[in-house]
Amino acid sequence: MSLALLNEIITNPVYHDYLAILKGARNGFVYGVKVRFPHALVMSILFGRGSWQSRAKVIFRATKQHAFNLAKFVTIYKSLLLLQKKMNQGKERSFDTFIAGLIGGYVVFGERNAVNEQVRVHDWAFLGDTFLTLIHLLPFYGFAQIVLYVVSRVVASFIPRASTAYHTAPDSALSASTVKPLPPDSKYFTVFAALSWGAVMWLFRHRGETIQPGMFNSMKYLYLDSNAWKDLRTLFWHNT
Repeated sequence: MSLALLNEIITNPVYHDYLAILKGARNGFVYGVKVRFPHALVMSILFGRGSWQSRAKVIFRATKQHAFNLAKFVTIYKSLLLLQKKMNQGKERSFDTFIAGLIGGYVVFGERNAVNEQVRVHDWAFLGDTFLTLIHLLPFYGFAQIVLYVVSRVVASFIPRASTAYHTAPDSALSASTVKPLPPDSKYFTVFAALSWGAVMWLFRHRGETIQPGMFNSMKYLYLDSNAWKDLRTLFWHNT
């Protein structure tokens, strides 16, 4: 098959919605690597324990998990939007984004682990940021980001806790503490994750102007930029 014929196929509107799912997965994977790798690297350098070989494994695992999770979520989300649209005679309904985000969040981010817990906290911080935008507090944006992080932790603390504490290394600061933080109960965390993703995706589609710029740019890259390409190169290699 010639390159010209391949480019003709991938620019055919008949296949657009299906290829947009494929590019969405690609963008999700790339973005997951871009976000998680530097974060995991810095945290490992500053706070990591053990040999550099063991730290490198931790960085790789965290980056891989985040990248594949985002790729899977974007794939499920865009697939469910397309399915719902086809079931409704080609028309998208207001709540389609919430349903797609809800199911995607349940499937991909419903498992309680370190990466998913952090993603959920960030989502609640972004939802809080939208609230501050609505009440016109953006002049205090720098301080607001700190406050929103604290608020997100407070909100997450209301999730019922598990009966056993987080696993900590013997030489960690928590090992000598009299207070042992308890992780969220897995069942309640799954519900929390699903509802958070459903809310965030609905907000992005229908109230995008209220979303914090950093989050909006991230979601634009994942869900909107993946809808456009000119040829095979801009489908897989980079955005148009």
